[in-house]
Amino acid sequence: MSQRDHYDVLGVTRNSTPEEVKAAFRKLAAQHHPDKNPDDPHASIRFKEINAAYQVLSDSQRRAMYDRFGHRAEESGSPFASGGPFAGGVVDFSDIAVDGILGDLLGVFGVGRGDKGDIKRELTITFEESASGCTKEISYDRIVPCGDCSGSGSAPGSRPDTCSACNGRGRVRFQQGLLPIAVERVCQRCRGKGTVVTTPCQGCKGSGLITSPNTIEVTIPPGVEHGAARVVTGAGNRPRADRAAGDLELSIFVAPHPFYRRAGDDVVCTVPITVTQAALGAEVDVPTLDGKGRLRVPAGTQPGHVLRIKGKGMPKRTGVGRGDQRMEVTVEIPTQLTPRQRELFEELARETGEEVQPQQRTFMEKLKDLFG
Repeated sequence: MSQRDHYDVLGVTRNSTPEEVKAAFRKLAAQHHPDKNPDDPHASIRFKEINAAYQVLSDSQRRAMYDRFGHRAEESGSPFASGGPFAGGVVDFSDIAVDGILGDLLGVFGVGRGDKGDIKRELTITFEESASGCTKEISYDRIVPCGDCSGSGSAPGSRPDTCSACNGRGRVRFQQGLLPIAVERVCQRCRGKGTVVTTPCQGCKGSGLITSPNTIEVTIPPGVEHGAARVVTGAGNRPRADRAAGDLELSIFVAPHPFYRRAGDDVVCTVPITVTQAALGAEVDVPTLDGKGRLRVPAGTQPGHVLRIKGKGMPKRTGVGRGDQRMEVTVEIPTQLTPRQRELFEELARETGEEVQPQQRTFMEKLKDLFG
């Protein structure tokens, strides 16, 4: 079923003022409200039609598009409908990162006008520093307003002129080809400032910006993980004098350690022991994050067995306590035996005979099951 013209629904003309549209809507809404017409099944439909017409005609942009395209402007999926990218027939490129296309660049600094000024850097710390936390000094260059001209770009004692291209608005609107939409973008002559420098500052060559070295101290909390981010508010670039500086975003890189690796809140380390230490048991010196420690190796320890030292891992991410240090045991088999050592091993072999050890027994049982 075709839709009625919104003006006909409200009983107004295309030249009616917003006040006349509102008055007509109030009169019809009160007359056709479903609560006042409980016995009329069509009252609800008429009321919805009246409300839909008023929603369009009371909005100046939607009304303009309706006058141009009719009901097509309000169809679902139409780019000109409310909520569409071209609602009201105007496209605003202010939030679109097309500085490279439109030429809206801040001189040689390469900072887009819409740039928030954030700086990203990588900070490398040691494994031990990631465990205990640390304070690092970071030195880098950032963009700030020129101190000589306070960011205006004009030489001291002079003032910039109002931009004639945009009349000081900083933005211009134009018709894009044959498209029925008006495109708005940053004024290219003044780069959105609304003013044009006629007598440039010698310190910044008229850009209003300079590159300045900056050094800050950053505190890294205990237990920080590789790849974590640390944000320092206000330590980034300040591409405009009338806006706050951006942030410094640090990506934490934890350098590899010769002994340790991290597994959640635990620290994992490989400990080599001798055959006799594995068979008889022993106490061996091991490195920990707190210095040298002692690890008790139980008699009969097998290769790959994991032993733990409680509370010697990383600070827990929950903020309470520390993880463990897990020691993965490897048994070193001697490759060059003295005659006496060989004699002892042969004697051990004769002593044990064909006795099957627990792991050998399990292996043989599985082998038997596999081959029947």
